[in-house]
Amino acid sequence: MNQSMQKYLDKAEVLIEALPYIQRFNRKIIVVKYGGSAMIDEELKEHVIQDVTLLKLVGFKPIIVHGGGKEISKWVGKVGMEPEFVNGLRVTDEATMELAEMVLGKVNKSLVQLVESLGVRAIGISGKDGGLLKVEKKLADGEDIGFVGDVKEVNADILYDLLEKDFLPIVCPVGLDDEFNTYNINADDAACAIARAVKAEKLAFLTDIEGVYKDPKDPDTLISELRVSAGKQLMEEGYIGGGMLPKLQNCIDAIENGVSRVHILDGRIPHCLLLEIFTNKGIGTAILNDTEEKYYHGE
Repeated sequence: MNQSMQKYLDKAEVLIEALPYIQRFNRKIIVVKYGGSAMIDEELKEHVIQDVTLLKLVGFKPIIVHGGGKEISKWVGKVGMEPEFVNGLRVTDEATMELAEMVLGKVNKSLVQLVESLGVRAIGISGKDGGLLKVEKKLADGEDIGFVGDVKEVNADILYDLLEKDFLPIVCPVGLDDEFNTYNINADDAACAIARAVKAEKLAFLTDIEGVYKDPKDPDTLISELRVSAGKQLMEEGYIGGGMLPKLQNCIDAIENGVSRVHILDGRIPHCLLLEIFTNKGIGTAILNDTEEKYYHGE
């Protein structure tokens, strides 16, 4: 058989491999937390949006929750302010909050623009709209870090309404407290809260790491499937450190609150979302509850 024919057969093989996953997740909600390098690199950005658009067109109901930390830091620098962090959380005074909201709004609409350009109807909303994200002040180990909020309530009706009308919601992580003050929300926290509220079938984090490692110094120890109990054990035994600790804790909370499966993916790999969802092997770390049946079949 000639080579070009083989190429087409390989393509068909890939599509057939995706079929059971497409059937299984048809009409299911998937929340994609979009952040890291994949938001900065224009080419990667396009790949991510193509992936999400494809998921939408094959019957998923995606919701994008985006961050904008790198972009906010850039603008904080541009206006001559010093970014300040406590335990990985941005200290957000009134001036920083104003700037953060402007930058996140700009990021939000640029994502809407990209999705629209691919022929899917997107609507960008912030957590303020319709009381989508109600927050209370978040403390960093007891320390007040300004207008940084913990989500205490999600008005999921807005998202259901948009999904029902066939829109792709793109959520900006800003919310209001009981006194209607504006708060910045960590995008991971916002994505988890939203995934829990809509009982998402999947929550996918696009990050700048390959996934969860047993030993972060050894790339061969990447864990492709992690049960909640094993994840807790890894945390207790001190294997998980740095920025991965709150992320993994978030993932476990989401699963314990009704999300079926959480994926941690390396957003620097083009089309990582499609590879993780539609192939037997997957490429990141899938976190699942202890009762769920194994996911990947064969090698």
